[in-house]
Amino acid sequence: MQEVLHFFTNISDEVRGIFLISGLLFFLFLESGIPLFKMEYNKIKHAFINITFTIITLIVNLFGALLILAAVNYNETNGTGLLNLAEMPLWLYVILGLIFLDLIGAWLIHWIEHKVKWLWKFHLIHHTDTNVDVTSGLRHHPGENIFRLLFTSLAVFVTGASFGLVMLYQTLSAFFAHLTHANIKMPLSVDKALSYIFVTPHFHKIHHHYVLPHTDSNYGNIFSIWDHGFRTASYINNMDDLVYGIDTHSDPNEHGSIKNLLLIPFQDYRPPVGSKFNS
Repeated sequence: MQEVLHFFTNISDEVRGIFLISGLLFFLFLESGIPLFKMEYNKIKHAFINITFTIITLIVNLFGALLILAAVNYNETNGTGLLNLAEMPLWLYVILGLIFLDLIGAWLIHWIEHKVKWLWKFHLIHHTDTNVDVTSGLRHHPGENIFRLLFTSLAVFVTGASFGLVMLYQTLSAFFAHLTHANIKMPLSVDKALSYIFVTPHFHKIHHHYVLPHTDSNYGNIFSIWDHGFRTASYINNMDDLVYGIDTHSDPNEHGSIKNLLLIPFQDYRPPVGSKFNS
């Protein structure tokens, strides 16, 4: 375990990039062999839009890394953070660190984005995708990237996670973004069994159903335990019942335009069926 943390402490941007691209290509290959849905769409155009947002995400994260590093340095200098309150085996340190980084840096901000109207309008871009596949995982508005970076930094500050642990978490987070959005079919029994601990492809796909209440469920990133613990988990019996997208932005001219996707947070709010934020 020490060797793993040492590796991720010294991991270069080039190696992280290789991990990201390799994961993307691996799940693209799986999608062609065991697709969950046989979707008829322009995959190249769809990938161009999503990868454009992915590149923007990576650029924002480069600057955000400075904030994360500042939180790491503060904890190391002052001995602060939950993980530094008591001595523990390294394996327990890693597991608890990953779990609580995931709670604060991913689950919590995701839940808040669904509960606060102006944050929802930024997160909405992720839900407008009507053809969820492996390229959808990092389809986030630049504004949302900033919110998530702030919460990741908060998670690092609260937990006291080391730089190596943070890099391990972010690498696993990118892998799960690929895995859970990939258009791949898993045996329902296997997927459901694993979904009580981890976010699985079918478990997360329910979150991308186009109407409430499923849209406001299954917020997990790596671990699904928070959804089960906070009673925000939901299941469906038949995956064929899923319809991707969001009912407020079903026009292809809106969700298929990078310019419009960037402008959606600044447009008038549209309440979905189910009265989200209606008063």
